[in-house]
Amino acid sequence: MPTYEYQCQKCGHTFDEYQSIKAEPLQKCNKKGCRGKVKRLIGGGGGLLFKGSGFYITDYRSEGYKKAAKAGDAPVSSSSGSESKSSPTPAAPAAPAATT
Repeated sequence: MPTYEYQCQKCGHTFDEYQSIKAEPLQKCNKKGCRGKVKRLIGGGGGLLFKGSGFYITDYRSEGYKKAAKAGDAPVSSSSGSESKSSPTPAAPAAPAATT
């Protein structure tokens, strides 16, 4: 169940509420003595959590690659030397300003 953030329109109190997705949004402030109208705020979310020993690209290698790696002749990927280096494309000259 997600946690929603609310802000009271009357007193400015901001609070979080743990609710079901299907639950109706709250209408009243939960601060003692206020009971003003609240507005649900847009939250950034909880983010993405990876739990465990880790996730690596090598965890999902093909069986052929794993066999070649064990034999000692795994393919080597190199990013240096074979690529041609080109200079960046020059920007187009600005059009002259029109004079009247």
